[in-house]
Amino acid sequence: MLKYLKNVSTLTLDPDTCIGCGKCTEVCPHGVFEIADKKARILDKNSCMECGACVLNCPANALEVNAGVGCAAAVIMGWFTGKEPSCDCGDGCC
Repeated sequence: MLKYLKNVSTLTLDPDTCIGCGKCTEVCPHGVFEIADKKARILDKNSCMECGACVLNCPANALEVNAGVGCAAAVIMGWFTGKEPSCDCGDGCC
């Protein structure tokens, strides 16, 4: 599974708001979530690419992420544009 920089993802989950519908597990391209005890749980936050699919599909608004920011977005935009990625974090991580 593809990993990004450790501890930089903006993904958050409010387990009290989660209704356990499983939409996040269906739409996440990196398998960041699982359903356990009738609630979503983040398996590996460092695998989150901050695409925002989970947030857009969560009917309970239990998820939050700053989609389109950070190193993951820079890498993806680099793929689309054919240019060297730049996340503007200043340490050359991309």
